[in-house]
Amino acid sequence: MTSVYDFTARDIDGADRSLGDYRGKLLMIVNVASQCGFTPQYKGLEALHRKYADKGVEVLGFPCNQFGKQEPGDAAEIKNFCSLNYDVTFPLFAKIDVNGPAAHPLYNYLTREKGGGLLGRGIKWNFTKFLIGRDGQVLGRYAPTVTPEQLDDVIAKAL
Repeated sequence: MTSVYDFTARDIDGADRSLGDYRGKLLMIVNVASQCGFTPQYKGLEALHRKYADKGVEVLGFPCNQFGKQEPGDAAEIKNFCSLNYDVTFPLFAKIDVNGPAAHPLYNYLTREKGGGLLGRGIKWNFTKFLIGRDGQVLGRYAPTVTPEQLDDVIAKAL
């Protein structure tokens, strides 16, 4: 059975990272962007990360430039933006595509497991969130309009 642990992604510093490194943790995987109306959600994502890190929760940010070209920066610019503006300490990965023929295999898996409802399985915009159980299986998918603060209870129950 496939799980998120079967995938590898390049981190923001350019190193390949097995998602198997997160085995046994509850994960919140989010496609992020620095010039989006939802960008202030970085603050809430970081708050969740800090609140639950000692309980085995990790937020993983995957920058994406597919929606309105709202993540135009290179890795250094993205990392600097997140650090300076939101004091992000959760893991960030290299910029990826989440839709289309060049979509990262992780996102092909996530969208196959939890489609987007009536609008199809593709990612509709930045800050779409996937909650992954400790077994590596997708527990839920949340629209960009669902804030990290609204997911606090969902995370607490999943623990």
